[in-house]
Amino acid sequence: MNQDSLVDENTSLLARSDSRLNADLVYTRFSPSKKRLILALICWNGLLSFFVGGVFTVSIPNIARDFGTTTDIVSWSISLCIVSGACGSLLGASNSTYYGRRPIYLIFLPVFVVGSFGVVFSTNVWEMMFFRALQAFGASPGMSVGGASIADIFPVEQRGFAMGTYMGICLLSPSVAPTLAGFAAYYGSWRTIQYILGFAGIIGFFAVFLLFPETSHPGSLGKDRAVAAGKPGVAFVNPFKALGILKSPNITFTKFGISNQVVIGLCFAPIGFGNIIGAPVAGRISDHFVVRWKERRGFWYPEDRLRASIVGALFLVPLSTLAIGIIVETIPTPLGLTLVMVGMFINGIGVDLVMTPTGAYCLDVLQNRSAEVMAATSAFRALVIGISSSFMVPMVHSIGSGWTNAVFSLVAWFGAFLLLVTIHHGQKLREFVDIGYSI
Repeated sequence: MNQDSLVDENTSLLARSDSRLNADLVYTRFSPSKKRLILALICWNGLLSFFVGGVFTVSIPNIARDFGTTTDIVSWSISLCIVSGACGSLLGASNSTYYGRRPIYLIFLPVFVVGSFGVVFSTNVWEMMFFRALQAFGASPGMSVGGASIADIFPVEQRGFAMGTYMGICLLSPSVAPTLAGFAAYYGSWRTIQYILGFAGIIGFFAVFLLFPETSHPGSLGKDRAVAAGKPGVAFVNPFKALGILKSPNITFTKFGISNQVVIGLCFAPIGFGNIIGAPVAGRISDHFVVRWKERRGFWYPEDRLRASIVGALFLVPLSTLAIGIIVETIPTPLGLTLVMVGMFINGIGVDLVMTPTGAYCLDVLQNRSAEVMAATSAFRALVIGISSSFMVPMVHSIGSGWTNAVFSLVAWFGAFLLLVTIHHGQKLREFVDIGYSI
């Protein structure tokens, strides 16, 4: 080996060492207290996006009665909001990669506020649907851009816990949102909760304006690279380009009698409490797996984080779903309702044991496109939910709750199988379809 080769090799090693050092230093830009403040603001705005859907379902009978229409027509707004939210999430995420996280919040939050107050003052069902769609559109970046900001400020060893905290707070909505909406609809008006959401959006806007810094890594934004290359800093960003991320198997394989409105709302509480408990625990466990397997291997293998999802994917989610269906069919008593709520609590924990590590994993492998991967996976989930919800009720009427839940349990087990494939063959899958991974 000649001297020139030694120089080249040593230079390469030093460059890699400097690169790793810079990668670590970028996470020290904000103090721990500042990171907690940023995380709190992210959670606030993420919670708004979850509340938009969570407050609506229990109010459907009241809305239909108020507008003199049917519950079926009012229910159309659910699908409309899913589509609007998915489009908004893609638009916000792709532009946050180019222009930054902070501008997206400052642009979309006013849209959310206008949509919320528009719903309040709607005079017919069609106005309500329009403003509901606008509301969902304005709230949508809360999830995708929020996850991207977490990836911006937390290193991989801390990202799971931060993501778990974020998901745990956001997933308060399955318990809190229907309960609040139920109380508002029963004791007042369904419009009251929309007033609250509008004012919450105003608070979120001013909090971001005054306290939220730009979190993206210096020089990483598209506009920064464009200016450095002598090009205009303003450009059109294709929002649907993010969907190309779904061609990666690594990303796609990880995603899969009461009339009182108050009581209906309270029935959602167990799954929400399960989410609250499960998300931070799942995040901490996934970080533990990352550190432990990194020490064992001597290097970081991103799919090790997914090992924290195995119990939830293989057992808690499918078995609780199956049990709930069987109980509904065989024990139509207060005891049965109690057992169903226990099953929902377990299901809430299981879902978080799957979603939190897989969400953090997506950020790990595509940190340079973190907002886009969050938006793409959210859009994929919205598509699956929109399709499945359209035939879920007919299935229950046709074959019963037991068999319907059995079908969805099989779907959950298939998802667990894909998860195991990703864990054991993640490197090969990443090489099979390379979408520009950051590792």
